Amino acid sequence: MSHKIIKGREVSRPIRAEIKQRAATLRKAGWIPRLASLEVGNNPAAGLYIRNQQRVAEKLEIEFENRRYPHEISTRELLAAIRAMNVDPRVTGIILQRPLPRHIDLGDVQSAIAPSKDVEGMHPTNIGKVVYDDFVLGPCTSLASVEILKSTGLELRGLEVVVVGHSEIVGKPLGLHLMAELATVTICHHGTRNLATHTRRADAVFVAVGKPGLITGDMIKPGAAVIDIGINQVEVVDDAGNAKNKTVGDVDFGSAHEVAGWITPVPGGVGPVTLSILMRNVVAAVEQQKAAYERAMLA
Repeated sequence: MSHKIIKGREVSRPIRAEIKQRAATLRKAGWIPRLASLEVGNNPAAGLYIRNQQRVAEKLEIEFENRRYPHEISTRELLAAIRAMNVDPRVTGIILQRPLPRHIDLGDVQSAIAPSKDVEGMHPTNIGKVVYDDFVLGPCTSLASVEILKSTGLELRGLEVVVVGHSEIVGKPLGLHLMAELATVTICHHGTRNLATHTRRADAVFVAVGKPGLITGDMIKPGAAVIDIGINQVEVVDDAGNAKNKTVGDVDFGSAHEVAGWITPVPGGVGPVTLSILMRNVVAAVEQQKAAYERAMLA
C-alpha cells in the first residue's frame, strides 16, 4: 500500500508564517513577545531543546532568554524566581525545562507559573480549560498532534480514533481535543486488554507511551493515520559492529509505514510541530495579556 510520511517541518510552515505575522502586529502595538526558559542544572537533552527553541524564536521575531539555575537550587528558591517572572512585564511567556533534579517538587514549580504566562499549557488552570474546549494555551504536544492529523485532510467529525497513553499532559488533553472536533475517541493505557483489538479498528492512532516498538504494522488498520508521539533512546549496532544510540518512537516504523496511509517519523514528525505550537502559545499569551490590560484601562 502507498503511504505518506508526514514531515513536521511541512506541517509547521503555515503555522510559523501566521506566528511571525501576529508577532509583528504585537510589536507595532508596543507589546514584545519574550519567552523565558528555566533550566535547572545541565542536561544535554534539555540543552538541545533549548537551542532549538532559541533558533525558532529568533526566526519568528520572538525574544528568547535562557535562565539557568544551579542543580543545587532549592524548590523555595526556584519558586521565588518564578514569582518574580510572573510580575515582570518584560517576560510574557515561561517554559520549564525538564527533567528537574529529584529534590525539586515539579508539581509545585509548574503550578507556580502564572497561567497567563504558562505557554506550555501545563498549569492546572490551562489543563482544566481544555475540558471546556478552550485550547488557546493548551498543552503543546497534544495541540501539535491534532494539527498533524488535520494536515492529512481526514474529516475529524465521526472519525474513529484511538489514543494509546493517558498522561495528564498528552493523552488526556488529546482525547478531549479530538472529542471537541467530534471524533469518536477511545483511550487505551496499561490497563487495556488486547490493545490490538482497539488499534486495528481505528482510522487514526496516536501513541504516547514511551515504549519503543509498542505498535507494529499488524496492529494498524490499512490506510489509517499513525501519529507517533513517543521519544525513546535505544542502542543499535551499525555495520561496523559499533554500538550507538538511536532516537525512535513508540511505533515500529518499518512494519507500520507499509500499512498506514499516513505516518509520522521519529525524529522529524511531531517534534517540529510541537515547537511551532509552543511559539504560537507565546504569541497567544501576549495577545491575551494585551487584551486584559486594555480592559483594565477601560474599567
